[in-house]
Amino acid sequence: MGFGKFKDKITDALSGHGDKVDEGIDKAKDFVDDKTGGKYSDKLDSGAQKAKDYADRFDDDTQQDGDSRPGGADDQPR
Repeated sequence: MGFGKFKDKITDALSGHGDKVDEGIDKAKDFVDDKTGGKYSDKLDSGAQKAKDYADRFDDDTQQDGDSRPGGADDQPR
């Protein structure tokens, strides 16, 4: 399976399920925070928010292929 097909499968899986993705990110963050005794809470909160923001880009049903979805035309370095 090429990267394009893999990306399409991930996009399809995440599309419309942003709430479940956010719950999973929070659950993982809380697990790691618990295991590290809260030592990295600020960094985990920041990382979890960035992951949610990125995942939300997949969940936007109004975007068109090649526009601003991850890996699309707007995701290219300038």
